[in-house]
Amino acid sequence: MTAKISYDEVEAGTELPAQDFPVSRATLVRYAGASGDFNPIHWNEKFAKEVGLPDVIAHGMFTMAAAVRVVTDWTGDPGAVVEYGVRFTKPVIVPNDDNGAVIEVSAKVAAKLDDEARTVRVDLTARSAGQKVLGMARAVVRLA
Repeated sequence: MTAKISYDEVEAGTELPAQDFPVSRATLVRYAGASGDFNPIHWNEKFAKEVGLPDVIAHGMFTMAAAVRVVTDWTGDPGAVVEYGVRFTKPVIVPNDDNGAVIEVSAKVAAKLDDEARTVRVDLTARSAGQKVLGMARAVVRLA
């Protein structure tokens, strides 16, 4: 599959469509099963609070994966992401209620990196409950 966005169509400052990703306790249980990460801070409220957290928190890798979906949905090809990294700045707190949490992600092309390789750097911003949850979130993307 090839990226649906052409390198020639974008420039520094091009904004990707922002997305919101809801996270419930059920989402965390499903992610734990898929990832094998059953750390009780991701599902046991009592344990999470005993270790100093305000409540159950989303897996960092879940948060990271949700954020990059803005990029993969934009390109139409997950394989177009050739490099991706973040710093975890704040946890996504997931209350045990009907609403859960929401990860709000926006992104923009920060720079064209290599005309021959047709790569761009995309900077992402991920927030939840008004707090930035990922820092230095950047993807290098190869476009058509």
